Amino acid sequence: MGGVIANVRPGSVAEEIGLRAGDEVMAINGHPLRDVIDYQFYSAEESLEVLVHQDGEEVIYEVERDYGDDMGIEFTTHTFDGLRTCHNHCPFCYLKGMPPGLRPSLYVPDDDYRLSFLFGNFVTLTNLGKSDWDRLAEQRLSPLYVSVHATDPALRRRLLGNSSAPDVLAQLRRLAALGIQVHTQIVLVPGWNDGEHLARSVADLAALYPAVQSIAIVPVGLTRHQRGRLRPYTPEAAREILAQIAPWQADFRRRYGVTLVYPADEWYLLASQPVPAAENYDGFPQIENGVGLVRRFLDEWRDVSPSDLRGLGDIGGLTVVCGTMIAPVMRQVMGELAALTGATVEVLPVVNEFFGETVTVSGLLTGQDVIAELRGHSLGDLTLLPRTMFDAAGERTLDDLRLADIQTALGVRVAVAGTAADIVGLIPCHLKPGRG
Repeated sequence: MGGVIANVRPGSVAEEIGLRAGDEVMAINGHPLRDVIDYQFYSAEESLEVLVHQDGEEVIYEVERDYGDDMGIEFTTHTFDGLRTCHNHCPFCYLKGMPPGLRPSLYVPDDDYRLSFLFGNFVTLTNLGKSDWDRLAEQRLSPLYVSVHATDPALRRRLLGNSSAPDVLAQLRRLAALGIQVHTQIVLVPGWNDGEHLARSVADLAALYPAVQSIAIVPVGLTRHQRGRLRPYTPEAAREILAQIAPWQADFRRRYGVTLVYPADEWYLLASQPVPAAENYDGFPQIENGVGLVRRFLDEWRDVSPSDLRGLGDIGGLTVVCGTMIAPVMRQVMGELAALTGATVEVLPVVNEFFGETVTVSGLLTGQDVIAELRGHSLGDLTLLPRTMFDAAGERTLDDLRLADIQTALGVRVAVAGTAADIVGLIPCHLKPGRG
């Protein structure tokens, strides 16, 4: 078990001692490496003995360098001993609603606290053993991102489809005792964990502040491929949820100085209510979870100066693609852009045929749905696609299409934008020759 080197940075310590791509770093100072976290933790010392499997032999390199200096190694994967997978059976699990034909990585049900620490992936903590707790005590991996869903143990086991799921509050208290902070989420399912169950869960989690740094309330997402007794929330129900949460938010701001519990943007859009001001998001701790994206987008647009818009009216037309839920917000902002510049701007919301019309967020649009919706449309000089519909590298859609594939299929210039600044900045780069 060890980490296979993908790249060695030129001029680095690793290059100086003779490490190269393909070598396997097995241990540092006698500690076997299970992942990049172990590598970072144990390689922080000034004096190192690095055990490497190189050319079929095990070699020990002795390294002396300044404390904390990076050795200059990039590994082929973040976990060297495999991925910790999920053994729960949540009735609302998105993987159960995944049809064939998507990116292979989307079918991997990870529940690995190491990826939670590294990338903010949400985990349930249901697969932690003694060695994991020992490691957490040693390395203090903070913060972690935890899917709670309910604090009532029996209800949580039902939601997870796991009769042996441990008491999550006891686990969170244990993490707090170790000095580890957590960001939590509750995926709300109509008739299951809302109402009084939600009130109890939020109160229980809030009692653990500041160890519990945030509580995101996210509506369950259901695709056409899922079966069972689940149903989505209605606009009226969304308004009721927001009304229930508002007094808690006000109370937490008085008690703690932070809002603490944050409804996902979908609640406000579904309820046709304005999103809160930026200060209510306390630095946007769960923006990657869809909490505060709309507010940040609107504020970025407000920060655009008139000089940034100079010459944008010379573009022959701009087409902005998005999911159906965010469409009213995009039409508002793009309408203002058109009025300020004289540019022709069209917002095209794409109905999600792949997952079903109840899936309305831009991040779950597929390339094939975008192509089908836009083909035959009169598109402008430039068509902008949402950044959230592509993978972390910004290269492939959920159905494994590249940006170039979509551009070829549509026969127009296509670019990706994730922010208001992206939109304003991309347009001059795509003006026709002789314009601008």
